[in-house]
Amino acid sequence: MEFEQGFFHKQSRPFIIAGPCSAESETQMLKTAEALAEKECVHVFRSGIWKPRTHPGYFEGAGDKALKWLSKVKNNTGLLTATEVITPEHAERAMEAGIDVLWIGARTTGNPIYVQALADVFKGTSVKLMVKNPLHPDINLWCGAIQRFYKAGIKDIAAVHRGFYPFEKTAFRNLPLWEIPIDIQLRNKNLPVFCDPSHIAGKTNHIATIAQQAMDLNMSGLMVEVHYYPENALTDKQQQLRPEDLVQLLDNLTIRKRNFKDQAYIKRIVQYRKEIDQVDYQLLDLLKQRQDLVEEIAVHKKNMDVNILQLKRWESIIKTRLDYAEQNKLSKSFVLKLLQAIHKEAIRIQTGIMHDSNDPDDE
Repeated sequence: MEFEQGFFHKQSRPFIIAGPCSAESETQMLKTAEALAEKECVHVFRSGIWKPRTHPGYFEGAGDKALKWLSKVKNNTGLLTATEVITPEHAERAMEAGIDVLWIGARTTGNPIYVQALADVFKGTSVKLMVKNPLHPDINLWCGAIQRFYKAGIKDIAAVHRGFYPFEKTAFRNLPLWEIPIDIQLRNKNLPVFCDPSHIAGKTNHIATIAQQAMDLNMSGLMVEVHYYPENALTDKQQQLRPEDLVQLLDNLTIRKRNFKDQAYIKRIVQYRKEIDQVDYQLLDLLKQRQDLVEEIAVHKKNMDVNILQLKRWESIIKTRLDYAEQNKLSKSFVLKLLQAIHKEAIRIQTGIMHDSNDPDDE
């Protein structure tokens, strides 16, 4: 899909959306918004007024009455406003209240039925919409949600990268998996992609690092959780900055050039790219040689009636290749992933030969 140059393109980069995780009180909303407006560092004020929580009894936002608080924020500070909508009823009430930007949360993005119900409500409107990635790293699910809104006629759409649920304990609350937001930009031309460093980091001490990485990857802006008194926040207090902390973060961000017209730079970068292209084709030639050998091995195993998987051999490959990678200062985690992908393809090829089946991908 190709997106038009709309609302999310018009603001200066980085486009900053900031405000508390959840709407707790009118005082909390106004104090935070006024502090952000005074520092002139934010384009849109955000707050969750309907919060989908994992456990019952947890604070789920102030609900409908907080729509009036957002309106007061806009009237008092001049800031545009944003909130999350989960149901069609939320969407209707938020649009009636004049909320400027709506976002679709990770849990909602992961359910195509909910997404379609919201898309039906938005049809025929000029809503400005942000779509967070689903909880799990499913690029097709994320793209599918964006497509549903696009097909409903919504043109002002941005994606929000908020990280993906980790299956084991990590330094971050959610895994960045930067290759996925990069892929969504490749699949959707001119789609603005924002980063939510608060949800990726989970703790304030990691937010600046994530924000800088997002800017280095050419993202359009940041959605950051900010609270005037985070120690007393009713939700996600560990990941909410104070307004002055946001200012410091933004002051320290390095915003690199998207394009650079210096002829010496261009000449050098073109040469580097040519060399990379040559190496890539050499790698593909080597992969073809390996595939030919795998096919010969498969025929030999079949003739000798030997199992495809030889576990000791696979264990040896992992150990020796990772040792070699370490000696050559290559990332062991990257090499392991590469080996696993190559091995998976080798098993697929051998299985096909063993059973004389055609690859369904070739049909």
